[in-house]
Amino acid sequence: MSEIKPTDPAATNAGEEKDWAAPKAFFDSLKTRKPRPPKPQYAVTIAVSSRTLFNMVAERKIYEEEGVEKYVTFQQEHENQPLMPGVAFPLVKALMTVNSRLRQLYPDSEELFDIVLMTNNHAQVGVRLINSINHYDLTIERFCMTGGKSPIGYLKAYMTNLYLSKDGEKVTEAIEEGIAAATMFASGDVENQLSDTQLKVAFDGDAVLFSDESEIIVKQHGLDTFFEHEKEFENKPLAQGPLKCFLEALGKLQRKFYAKNERMTCPIRTYLVTARSAASSGARVLKTLRSWGLEIDEALFLAGAPKGPLLQKIRPHIFFDDQMFHIEGAKELGTIAAHVPYGIGQKYHKGELIEQPDKDVKDKK
Repeated sequence: MSEIKPTDPAATNAGEEKDWAAPKAFFDSLKTRKPRPPKPQYAVTIAVSSRTLFNMVAERKIYEEEGVEKYVTFQQEHENQPLMPGVAFPLVKALMTVNSRLRQLYPDSEELFDIVLMTNNHAQVGVRLINSINHYDLTIERFCMTGGKSPIGYLKAYMTNLYLSKDGEKVTEAIEEGIAAATMFASGDVENQLSDTQLKVAFDGDAVLFSDESEIIVKQHGLDTFFEHEKEFENKPLAQGPLKCFLEALGKLQRKFYAKNERMTCPIRTYLVTARSAASSGARVLKTLRSWGLEIDEALFLAGAPKGPLLQKIRPHIFFDDQMFHIEGAKELGTIAAHVPYGIGQKYHKGELIEQPDKDVKDKK
């Protein structure tokens, strides 16, 4: 996976700087209390779908059962009725909290979170989405509404660091394009109050932050071979996984707080929640993060124990994992979980190989 954004602002194309100068000067001249979106080259851009930001289950049912025209008509007729918050809503609020703190410390900095609404909704639905965003006082200024087409092709143009959707196919497409992405799932019925002062992000390790190279050995050769392999290659960094770049972006913002002596009050906290055993295979993980120049605030090695109870204590705004087995366990205990459809884990469930359709038979149909 490669970083999408240029890491050196000086390398930004001069033409792009010129193109940005005029609209920025215009917006800066306007009097408003609403924060302006940061310059895309410097921002950490989080693209969220309308169905993750808002609860649109009833609207989706109309679309599936009655068609797009009825759906659009319904949205227009109810455009003054705010949509209810969705699974990504607490995360977006937490991102805004971090931005508020950053603006206090760095009034002129554009290294902030920028939230983009990325949806395949038709533009006619846009008024209800705008009204809902304004109702909740969300700072979302950039929209991409693609009228029924997949929005994935626009993610790079929006310089996206993370894409969140409820559509697994689109998420897979985004990951194949080299963009960090995950499919979000609502938590279960368990009440799980989230922090309103600190953004908490929890990551699985293999096939999320790291590649699935070690996961392949576990699945194909068993734990003993895996432990031997990790010991042998303890000092060789793991290859990066699909969400490494997002952790890197979080780390960039964390360091801005550290520079102001606010490490202990930093409003971003990251967690590694891995099924690995610390003694048998943990050193390679920590050394890999060190080699990348990245920090993780808390590392929890569970040695195969369920992740749900630990996540229930952490109460993250989002937890990323590549295996639906762990996603389901987290959801049951009230955690907002996001599936990363990457690596060999997609072929297994609870450690058992999922029967794959015969390719030759499939091709003949």
